[in-house]
Amino acid sequence: MAKSIATAQKMIKDFQDYLLVEKGLSENSIFSYTYDLKKFHNYAQGKKKDLLKIETDDITSFLKDQKRKKISSRSLARSVAALRQFYRYLKEEKRVTKNPVDKVQAPEVQRTLPDYLTIAEINDLFGAIKETDPYEMRDKAIFELLYSSGLRISEACQLKMEDVDMENMFITVRGKGGRERLVPFGEHSKAILKKYTDQARDDILKERTSPCLFISKKGDSLNRKSVWRLLKKYLERTNIAKVVTPHTFRHSFATHMIENNADLRSVQELLGHIDISTTQVYTHLANRTLKEVHKKYHPRG
Repeated sequence: MAKSIATAQKMIKDFQDYLLVEKGLSENSIFSYTYDLKKFHNYAQGKKKDLLKIETDDITSFLKDQKRKKISSRSLARSVAALRQFYRYLKEEKRVTKNPVDKVQAPEVQRTLPDYLTIAEINDLFGAIKETDPYEMRDKAIFELLYSSGLRISEACQLKMEDVDMENMFITVRGKGGRERLVPFGEHSKAILKKYTDQARDDILKERTSPCLFISKKGDSLNRKSVWRLLKKYLERTNIAKVVTPHTFRHSFATHMIENNADLRSVQELLGHIDISTTQVYTHLANRTLKEVHKKYHPRG
């Protein structure tokens, strides 16, 4: 039993790291998700159920139990969201074969819009990174690629040298569920990627070899937590007051594409979304920006 509890605690801790670095959630959101998960874990323990062997019936029984305790619909919806995300993560990590929350209905709540950087903020951030230092050139190359191609941070960290087609300006991306897609990158990204691969990468590798595109001081592939930590260092050089994570570049990519009249299906394809409803949130972001412009500049705004 003690081993099972320790395994569950380790899974929850790894999930927290995933939410922070990969999904870009705020500390408050991560705290809330963790609270809900621990509450469910306690419930599962009482039923002598292992987190890796949970069925849909276990989830619905837990929600009924919470409802009997007069837990609000909003809190129940958050619990469902936390559990769905947790088991989606475990499925991606191949710890479970199915998501027991997939068929669970939750009370509908208003969807929050992700934050993103303006073009001016993007320029401010990238301008704060020095290309004379090999490590900063590497960091600028990965941030440029995240913004230019809308990659998830995990996708960027997994890239191999062979995945980059510099001539045609395409990269082969391995996304969720092992799905591959071809994603283009822009001239800015090509220029810094070429500088990095021609100069900085060898300086970092020294006498070592590695198939990975973005490498650490030790010659291994750069990991998600390291990228997030490095990003915080560069943000301190700017006047950007927003909470920014590596995932913010993906939000910024999609928002700027929609703002510049890219069609939704193309953006969906570039992001690797299976369901177009996931992509549609960015139309709301673009519409919000247009409303702000109208209010500011129209004489009767």
